[in-house]
Amino acid sequence: MSLFVDFFKKKKVSHRWVFDFLPPQGVEKPFKEVIDVSWGDPHRGGMKPLTFVRQVLAACVYPQLMNDNKLPVDVRQRAQKLLDGCAGRSVGSYSATQGIPEIVQRVSEFISRRDGGVPSNPENIFLCCGSQILNVLVNAEAAFTTGVLAPAPCYRTTTLSIEGLGGVVIPYYLSEEQGWELQVEELQQALESAGGACNPIALYVINPGNPTGHVQSRKSMQEVIRFASEKRLFLLADEVYQGCIYGEKEFVSYKRVLAEMGPPLSDTVELASFHSASKGFMGECGLRGGYVELVNLDPAVKKYIYTLFTADSSAPLLGQIALDLMTNPPLPGDPSYFQFDQVRSSVKEAFEVVNSLQGFSCPAVEGGAFAFPRIHLPAKAIQKAKEVGMQPDTFYCLKLLEEAGVLVSPGSDFGQKEGTFHFRFCILILHDVLEELLRRLTLFHTQFMKDFS
Repeated sequence: MSLFVDFFKKKKVSHRWVFDFLPPQGVEKPFKEVIDVSWGDPHRGGMKPLTFVRQVLAACVYPQLMNDNKLPVDVRQRAQKLLDGCAGRSVGSYSATQGIPEIVQRVSEFISRRDGGVPSNPENIFLCCGSQILNVLVNAEAAFTTGVLAPAPCYRTTTLSIEGLGGVVIPYYLSEEQGWELQVEELQQALESAGGACNPIALYVINPGNPTGHVQSRKSMQEVIRFASEKRLFLLADEVYQGCIYGEKEFVSYKRVLAEMGPPLSDTVELASFHSASKGFMGECGLRGGYVELVNLDPAVKKYIYTLFTADSSAPLLGQIALDLMTNPPLPGDPSYFQFDQVRSSVKEAFEVVNSLQGFSCPAVEGGAFAFPRIHLPAKAIQKAKEVGMQPDTFYCLKLLEEAGVLVSPGSDFGQKEGTFHFRFCILILHDVLEELLRRLTLFHTQFMKDFS
């Protein structure tokens, strides 16, 4: 079919791994470079790292920089404070199992501020760089296979992790017609569909959504919490894009909603909530710094989790430091505040362009890093995709890559209702790159629809 298809077949890799592939010399294409928005990687998309973050990291890695007055005083003070918490005052050292104690304490204070004063116990927080908590929930040696309810569409890495540990993903479909709303009726149907094939023990939610870009309402979250309580499910709340909220909806954490619902729910529903400096407006994907906060866990289970984290030594210190900078950014009046706030605001404006897309059915992007438009493909395009052995949206995405030089992820990678087709692309990119992407997409889509109408 194309150069790109031949390339994929030869390399035997998924489309997402071809970000460095360009047309061979001598082959004319109407573009000079590929725009890769298939990843949730703002820096890959041209966004510049936040100066304050990089200055503090640089000073921690090379402390002699703190002798240079070119660095703002608040940068030097923060780096000094962070190094004081590192063993040997070096970012090359190990930390305590749960993370650098001073950073854990500040993360706890951030959570309490975010949640309107709801208490946060540092002993329930673990700084981490992955999804180790799944190792506790998924038991490959159990008599019945462990089942985890997960949304569809869903971030694929999590579902692959569950399956890789020997668990089963039980998909529940979000309502696209209702702006990707999570409906309890769908949870019940998904639970019933599992039958006796597995033992459902956890409910995984993503808020803001990935890839859907929706933000859950407080009412919806309350219904989910009641459902988890009734079915005795461990609630896993992936909230890594909480800093990327657009429009009128506000982000409210599952922990806050649970606490405000009061006893007995607030004392009994088991919850693990996640946040990360690797996602959102900071975009420090390569630093792998995040945390998990555990709520209402049995002491014996928490002790086991501590042992599990101990086996992995500690999270990388640079990731821990990035997390500290995310949860405690410069404040108004600090030397670095103005520039920090300017950069962050420019990122949040990108969604306005996305919501102006023509020719697609796309619920408003309320939060997160992605748009997930639905494409209404002509019957001839669907038939052509079948002839070449592809999912229709994969066929569309490959044509988009070959003819317009835009690399996106097909919706079939994330799970979608039968007969619907989507693609996902990252919106946390430079405005001029986004504008060029939309220009190419518009021209391509218009011609594609003509060719297959």
